[in-house]
Amino acid sequence: MNVDIHSAVRSRLALRISVAAFFFMAGLIFASWASRIPAIQQKLHLSEAALGGVLLAIPTGLMCSLPFTGWIIPKIGSRKLLLFSITLYAIFLVGLGAAQNVIELIGCLWCYGFAGNAVNIAINTQAVATEKLYEKPIMASFHGIWSMAGFTGAGIGMFMIGNQIIPFYHFIVIMLLIITGIIINANKLIRDGGEVAQREGAAIPTIRERLRTMLPLVKLGVIAFCSMLCEGTMFDWSGVYFKKVILAQNAWIGAGYFAFMATMALGRFTADNFAGKYGLKRTLQLSGTLTATGLLVAVLFPSLWPAILGFMLVGVGVSSVVPMIYSSAGRTEGISPGVALTAVSTIGFSGFMIGPPLIGFIAGIATLRASFLLIACMGLSVAIISSKTKL
Repeated sequence: MNVDIHSAVRSRLALRISVAAFFFMAGLIFASWASRIPAIQQKLHLSEAALGGVLLAIPTGLMCSLPFTGWIIPKIGSRKLLLFSITLYAIFLVGLGAAQNVIELIGCLWCYGFAGNAVNIAINTQAVATEKLYEKPIMASFHGIWSMAGFTGAGIGMFMIGNQIIPFYHFIVIMLLIITGIIINANKLIRDGGEVAQREGAAIPTIRERLRTMLPLVKLGVIAFCSMLCEGTMFDWSGVYFKKVILAQNAWIGAGYFAFMATMALGRFTADNFAGKYGLKRTLQLSGTLTATGLLVAVLFPSLWPAILGFMLVGVGVSSVVPMIYSSAGRTEGISPGVALTAVSTIGFSGFMIGPPLIGFIAGIATLRASFLLIACMGLSVAIISSKTKL
C-alpha cells in the first residue's frame, strides 16, 4: 500500500512539473518575441503607427482561434492540442524573425496569435486536471511560472541584443529549447484523448439547461474581462503614464512597469495558499480592491514613489484573478473544462484587447489620469461582481 501511495505521489509531482514546464515554455516564447520587437521594427522600417497596426494581427489571430479551439479540444484532447500548438507557436516565432516584409510579418503574427491562444487553452485545461488531483489551489503557481519565464525571456533577449545576434538566430535557439522541452515532458502530461461532451445514452440538454450551465461562465468571463482590461492597460500604458503624468526621468520611465510585473509574478506564487485558506471569493474581492486602490494612488498622487507603490498594488491585484477564474471555470459541472475555458477566455481576452485603445480614446478627449481613473472602476468591479457570484 505504501509503495502505491509513493508511486501515486511521484506520478502526480511529475505531472505538475511537466505542466509547469509547458507554462514556462509558453512564457519564454511570448517574452522572446516581445524583447525583439524594436529590432524587427527597425529591420522593416516601421513607424510607431505602422507597428501598432501590424501588431493587431496577434489579437486578431487569437480571437479567430477561440471557436476553433472550443470545437477541437473535446475531440482530440488537451494533450494533443498542446503538443501540436506549442510546436507551431515556436515555429511561427522563428517565422517572425525571418519575415522580410510587412505582409510576411502580419501573416506570421496572425498565425503566432492563433497558435498562442490554442496553447493557452490547452495548457490551462491540463492545469485544471492537475489541480483536481491535488485537491487544493495550485493554478496561480503555474501562471507564476509563466511570469518567471517572461523575466527569463527578457534576460535572454538582452543578452542577444548586447551581442548583436539578429532575431532570426535568437528565435532558432528558443525553438530548439522548446523542442527539447516538449520531448522531455510530453509523455508525462494527462492523456485525456478527447473529452466526450455527450455520453452514450445521455439525454440532450434543453436550452434552459444549457443557459443554466453557461450563466456562471458568463459571470466568470465578466470578472476576467474587468481584470484583463486593467492588465492590458498596465502592459501598454505604464511607460507612457510615467513619462507624461509622473514626468519621470528617462532612467525611471520603466519603473512602474517593472514594479507591476514583479509583484504580479510574486502574487501568483502566493495566491494559491491564500485562496486555499480564505476561499476563492475573498481572494477575488481582495484582488479587485487592491487593483482599484493601486490605480487610485497613482492617479491621486502623481509623483514617482507613490505611483510605483500604486503599480505594485495593481500587480498584486491582477495576479490571481485569471488563474482563479480559469480554475473555477474548469470545475463547472455539465461542460468540459476545455470548452469552459474557451468560453471564459473569449470574454476575458476581449477586455485585454479593448483596454489599451480605450485608454487612448479617453486620454484624447480628457486626460490620461482620467482614463486611469476609469480603469480603477474596472478593478473595483472585480470585487463587486465576485461578491455577487457563486464561486
